[in-house]
Amino acid sequence: MRSRSNSGVRLDYYQRIVHNIIMHHQHPVTGLFPASSDNNHAWIRDNVYCILAVWGLSMAYKKIADMDEDRAKTYELEQSCVKLMRGLLMAMMQQKDKVEQFKSTQNPLDAIHAKYSSSTGQSVVGDSEWGHLQIDAISLYLLILAQMTASGLQIVFNLDEVAFIQNLVFYIESAYCTPDYGIWERGDKTNHGLPELNASSIGMAKAALEAMNELDLFGARGGPTSVIHVLADEAQKCQAVLQSMLPRESSSKELDSGLLSVISFPAFAVDDPQLIQQTRHAIITRLRGRFGCKRFLRDGYRTPKEDPNRLYYEPWELRMFENIECEWPLFYCYLILDYCFQGNKDAAAEYTAALEEIMIKTEDGIRLVPELYAVPSDKVPGEYQEPGSQKRVPLGRCPFLWAQSLYLLGKLLQEGFLAVGELDPLNRRLCSEKKPDVVVQVVILAEDDDIREKLHQHDIIVQTMAEVAPIEVQPASVLSHLYTYLGRNKKLNLTGRKSRDVGILSTSKLYSLHDRIFAFTPQNIDMEHYYMASDVDLLVNNFKNQLAFLTMNWRHMLGRPTITMIGHSGLLDQGKIPLAIITTIKKLKSGYINGTRVMLGNLNDFLNTSCITNLSFLGSQEDGLPDRLNPQVHKYLEEHLLKSITPRSQLLSRSPSQKKRSLRRRMSVKGAIRKTRSIAVEPESLGMHSDERRLSLAQITPMCLESDVRNGKARSPSPEDVVPLWKQHGHRQRMTSEAQYADTEVEELLTMLRETEVLEEQGDILQYLVDSQGLNFNTGMLDDGKSVTVKDLLKVLYEKACQQKLWGLVRHTAGMLGKRVEDLAKAVTDLLVRQKQVTVGMPPTNEHTITAPLPECELRQLIHQAYGDDESTAMLTQELLVYLAMFIRTEPQLFHEMLRLRVGLIIQVMATELSRTLICTGEEASEHLLNLSPFEMKNLLHHILSGKEFALSSVGRGNFSVISAKSSRVSKKSQIGSLLSIESDIGGEVEADRQGQWLRRRRLDGALNRVPRDFYPRLWHVLERCQGLAIEGRVLPQNLTQEMTSGELKFALAVETVLNSIPQPEFRQLIVEALMVLTLVAEYNVASWLGNIIAVENLVHKANQIFLEDQIKVNGDATLCCAKPREQREMTSSGGLLCGGAAYVCQHFYDSAPSGSFGTMTYITRAVATLLDCLPKEGDLDCSIS
Repeated sequence: MRSRSNSGVRLDYYQRIVHNIIMHHQHPVTGLFPASSDNNHAWIRDNVYCILAVWGLSMAYKKIADMDEDRAKTYELEQSCVKLMRGLLMAMMQQKDKVEQFKSTQNPLDAIHAKYSSSTGQSVVGDSEWGHLQIDAISLYLLILAQMTASGLQIVFNLDEVAFIQNLVFYIESAYCTPDYGIWERGDKTNHGLPELNASSIGMAKAALEAMNELDLFGARGGPTSVIHVLADEAQKCQAVLQSMLPRESSSKELDSGLLSVISFPAFAVDDPQLIQQTRHAIITRLRGRFGCKRFLRDGYRTPKEDPNRLYYEPWELRMFENIECEWPLFYCYLILDYCFQGNKDAAAEYTAALEEIMIKTEDGIRLVPELYAVPSDKVPGEYQEPGSQKRVPLGRCPFLWAQSLYLLGKLLQEGFLAVGELDPLNRRLCSEKKPDVVVQVVILAEDDDIREKLHQHDIIVQTMAEVAPIEVQPASVLSHLYTYLGRNKKLNLTGRKSRDVGILSTSKLYSLHDRIFAFTPQNIDMEHYYMASDVDLLVNNFKNQLAFLTMNWRHMLGRPTITMIGHSGLLDQGKIPLAIITTIKKLKSGYINGTRVMLGNLNDFLNTSCITNLSFLGSQEDGLPDRLNPQVHKYLEEHLLKSITPRSQLLSRSPSQKKRSLRRRMSVKGAIRKTRSIAVEPESLGMHSDERRLSLAQITPMCLESDVRNGKARSPSPEDVVPLWKQHGHRQRMTSEAQYADTEVEELLTMLRETEVLEEQGDILQYLVDSQGLNFNTGMLDDGKSVTVKDLLKVLYEKACQQKLWGLVRHTAGMLGKRVEDLAKAVTDLLVRQKQVTVGMPPTNEHTITAPLPECELRQLIHQAYGDDESTAMLTQELLVYLAMFIRTEPQLFHEMLRLRVGLIIQVMATELSRTLICTGEEASEHLLNLSPFEMKNLLHHILSGKEFALSSVGRGNFSVISAKSSRVSKKSQIGSLLSIESDIGGEVEADRQGQWLRRRRLDGALNRVPRDFYPRLWHVLERCQGLAIEGRVLPQNLTQEMTSGELKFALAVETVLNSIPQPEFRQLIVEALMVLTLVAEYNVASWLGNIIAVENLVHKANQIFLEDQIKVNGDATLCCAKPREQREMTSSGGLLCGGAAYVCQHFYDSAPSGSFGTMTYITRAVATLLDCLPKEGDLDCSIS
C-alpha cells in the first residue's frame, strides 16, 4: 500500500469521526437520523443539517481521490447524502394531500409534519399535537436539495418526484405572509401555540425560492421537463418583508440567534451588507455569552426556573428568565462558518478556540458539541446579580448532531480541505456583492394603425400588435392562467399553482413555448378590472415606479427586463393622446427616466438581450407526449388569440338616453321631467340632515371636522368661479326625499333616465332603483334581445363615468357594482407583513382593526360593513389601502414610527386639509375629495404622509391638482385665522398660516399615529418606575414589563391600542408629548419611583391651565376665547370651547410650538412638577428639555 499524504491521513481522521458520530446513527432502511438513542423521531431540519458534514467530506475526498479506496469512500459518503435526502422526500410524499390542501388553506393543521419516525418514515404525532407548520424546515430541505444537485448528486429520480418538489415550492411561496412556528417550533415565546411571522422562516424561504428557480433536478442529464419554475416576484416579496423585519425575528422576539442561518450560511438571504452587519452585531452584543449565544431574550427553555410539568409559560413568568437563558454552542458554529465565508480567518479562529474550550472530550479524544449550557439552580441568584459570572453546566443531547455537523464543516474549511464555493455551488454567498446597473428595455405597441398614426404625429415611431408577429402579446391574466398548469400531476392528485398573482418581474420576461414567443403586459393595466387603470396620470406614475422597482429587484436572472405597454383607444382623451403619455415616451427616448436607465425599442430587437423562460411544463408529459401542447392549454390559447386586448361593451355603443327614443311619445311623461327640474338649489336646503341626504349619489358620511361646526352658518365661497359640473346637478336631488320618488312609477323613472344626458342624474335614479327594486331588477329594456337589469345600466354608467373622468360617480358606481380594487388583499398583506396594523371605518365607533391577512372577499365585506351604505368612502378606503401599500414598497421611510394605519382618520384628515386649503365647509371638502382623480388622490396622500405643504390648483370641471407648495400664492387662511376674523391681506396671510401650523402638524401626526423615535422602548422604562399609566380611562399596567421586553413589537402594539382610544388626533399628540416628558423624568433619574398610576391627561389639562394663566398675565391671543376668569368664559351651544379646541384644551395651546419658554413641553414639564409627588421638593434639577 502506498503511503498517504498528510492531507489524506488528516481526512481519514475526519472520516472516522463522521462515521462514528454521524453515519453510525443513520437508519439502514429509511436513511433518517433519530434525535437521540432514546428518541427515534427524525426532524427534517436536524436531519438536513446532520448530513451537511457528510456532504462536505465527500467533496473533500473527491479532490484528493488518488486511490481506489478514496473513490469508494467518496461514493459511499455521497450515497449516504442521497439516501437521507430521499428518505425525507419519501416521508413528505406520504403527505402529498396535505401539500395540496395547504396551498388553498394555509391552515397550520394542514401543514406537512415537521418530524417523522426514523425507522418507518411515517408520522409520529397528530396534526394538532405539534407545531408542524415550520416553513424554514421545508425551505432548508429545498435549498440544500438544490445545492447538492448543483454539486453533482442525483437525488430526484422521476418526473412524479419533480412534480412533488414543484408543489413544495408552491407550499413555501406564501412564506412572506404565513405565520408559522419557526425554527424553535414554539411560535409566540409564551409557547401557547400561537404562530407568528418569523424572519428566519421568510429568509430561508426566499433563499430556497431563488435556489430552486430554473434548476434541473436531473442535473446534467435532465431536459426541459425536469426543470423547476419559480415566479421571481414570490422571492422578491420575501426579500422585501425580510428587509423590513431585520434584525427583529417576530412580534414577540425582538432578536433571535437563529437569524445567523439567514444572513450567512446556508441561506445567504440578505442582499444589503449593512443590514447583515447590523443583525450580526445585534446578536453578538445582546445574545452572546461565554458558552454560546442565547436563542432569544427571556427564553425559558431548560432554565432552572422553568416549570417542567407544562409546556407553556404564564405571561408574567417571562421576566424570571431574564439573564439566565440557556446558551447554545450551536451559534458559535454558525459564526465560525460566517467568518470562513467572509475570509476573516482571525475571527473564525477566535470563535473556534472559544467553542473548543466548551466542547466535551470523550475517552478517545473526540470533542463533542453539547446542545446547551444552563445555569445550575443554586447559582441563579449570582447570575441575576452579575450576568455571565457563573459557571454553567451542559444539558440536553451530546453530541448535538446539528451543531457537530456545522463544527466539522468549519474545520474542513479552515484546514483547506474545502473551498467556500464547494459548499455553495449556486454562489448564493455573492448576493450581497455590488451588481452592475440594470437597463430596462421598454416596448410600446399600438393597438391599431389609428393609434400608431397619432403617435407618429408626435415623432414617436412604434409597431402595431399585428406587426410584432411571430411574437404574441397577451395580458398578464393569460400568463397567470398558464402557470396554473405548473406542477399538475394526476397520479399524486396535485393540481398545480393556486395563486393567480403574477407580478412585474414575471411579466418582464419573454416566454418561449415550442416555436412561439410570448410577451405579457403588466398586471395592473388590465382595464376590465378596476377604474384606477383609466386614470392616465396614475398609469404613467405607476409605470415610472415599476421601472425603478425593476432596477432595484432584477436579480439572479440572465438577460434584461423588458416591459411591454400597449397604447389603446381607452387611453385617449377626446381622441387625442394625453400629454402625460407623450412626455413620458420622450423621456424614455432619452435613455434615462427618474434616474433609471432605459432603452426604447421594438420587441424583435430585444430578443437577444431579454430574459427568456421556457414554458415546457405546458406539454402533455403525463400522456407521454412532452412535445405536444396540453390540449386544454391549446384550446385556451386559441380562444385568447382571437380576443382584442381592450374590452368593449355592447351596451356602451348606445347610451341609455337613446335606447328607446320611439317609446317616448307613447309614455305619459307629464310631470316626470318637471319633477326632476323642480328641485332648485334653495339656500335653506343646504343644511340638510343626513337621512334626507341619503339619496345623494356622491354621499359621504358627514365627517366630524371641527370646521363643520364653525362654518355652519353659510357656505364660504368655493375657490372656483364656475360652479363645477357635479355641483350643478349633484345638489339638485339632495331635497328629493324618498317619498317623492316613491309615488313616481318605475316606468317614469326609466323615462327620466332616458331623457337626461347628465350622468349624475342617471346615477341618482339608478341609486333609487337599486334601493327600491334591487340590483337584478329587470327594467324591461332590451339589448340584443336580452333583457337589461339595473345592474347592466349601472355598468354602462360606470364605463361612461370612467371615460368622462367623473371620479366621484366612478367611485360610487364601482362600490355599488361590488368592483374590487386590484389586489386589495395583497395590498393589505403588504402593509401587515411589514409590521403595520390597519384599521378601517370612522373612529371612535366604527373602527375595525385588521391584524392578520384576510382573503379578498372577507376584506371587502369588512370595509363595506365599516362604512354602512356609504359606497363611495368604502371604495376610497380600498383605493387608499392600495396607495399605502405602493408607498410602503417604494418609500418605507415614510412609515417610520407608525404602527397602526387608521384609514378612516386619514380620510378625515385629507378632507380637513382640503377644507383648509379651499376654505370651504367640511361637506364640500368631502365632495371635492371624492372627485379627485386617482392620481391626485395618491398625490394628496403622499403629501400628507410626508408632511409636505401643498396647494391646489384648479384643472376645470371641479377637479383639482395637488401641487407641492414651496411659496405658492394660493390663499391658505388657517382655521384659527378665520375664527378670529383676522382681515388678512397678502402679508397677513403668511401670518395667519403660521398661526395654524402647529395645530395642523399635531393633527396630521395624531391621525397618522406618528410617535418620536424610540418612543415605545423609552416608555417601557417609565412603566418600570410606576404602577401604570392611565389614558382616557384605559390603563397600561406595570406588569407589561414582566411579560414583554422593551423592544418587542407586542409591547408597542399594547401602547398603541391605549393611545387609539383617544378620538381627537391633536389631543393624542399632546398625550404623546406628556409621555415623552415622563420618559425624560425617568431617564434623568430624577426619582427612582414615580408613584402609583399616573393619569396622563391630567398632566395635559394642568399644562393647559398653567398656559391660560400665563396668557392672562401677558394678554396673549387666548384671552379672546379661553384665557378668562371661569365665570366669564363662553361656551358654544353644544358645550364645547368657543375656540373649537378638542377635549377642552384651548386651540392656542395646540398651536404652540413644543419648545421655547411658551412651548407645550415646558408647560407639561411644569405640570409634571406640580402633580407628581415623587419629585424632590428642594435642590436644583436639570430641567433642560432637548
